[in-house]
Amino acid sequence: MLEFVLGGARSGKSHYAQQRALASGLSVVYIATATAGDKEMQARIHAHRQTRPAHWTTCEEPYELAKVLQQYDNPDSFIIVDCLTLWLSNLLARPTDFHEQQVKEFLNSVQDMRASAVFVSNEVGMGIVPLGELSRRFVDEAGRLHQRLAQQCQRVTQMIVGIPNVIKNECD
Repeated sequence: MLEFVLGGARSGKSHYAQQRALASGLSVVYIATATAGDKEMQARIHAHRQTRPAHWTTCEEPYELAKVLQQYDNPDSFIIVDCLTLWLSNLLARPTDFHEQQVKEFLNSVQDMRASAVFVSNEVGMGIVPLGELSRRFVDEAGRLHQRLAQQCQRVTQMIVGIPNVIKNECD
């Protein structure tokens, strides 16, 4: 089963994804997409690491997400990808053709997945339209990515103040 979890900052997305993984009883692979560009982000990454069980496999991949998904994809695994908006930010700092190719490869790999997975992302399109060109591009690209991924996942959950709200469920 593939699940897409999105919500605002500090809405409980990562905790929810980890609970889903624990409940699965499968071997867990945690794919982290963040890069530690400053001290504050280093602290965030450290805090996230502390919340994960030591026996989980952790892979840090800021760019080539499809390759890592394919590497760990098997029916006995539960994969958490945390988070797609950080991954998208990393890609947008690279040439456009690289970004487009990575998104295409990611969506293709999701379509063929045998593992169970939760994809975590931030909802960025519910606020005002950003002033800067790069910020507007990011919101647009995130919106397109989210729509395409939501179509491929059997379950879509929106997190609000730590409460999961299932907005799509094709698992029943």
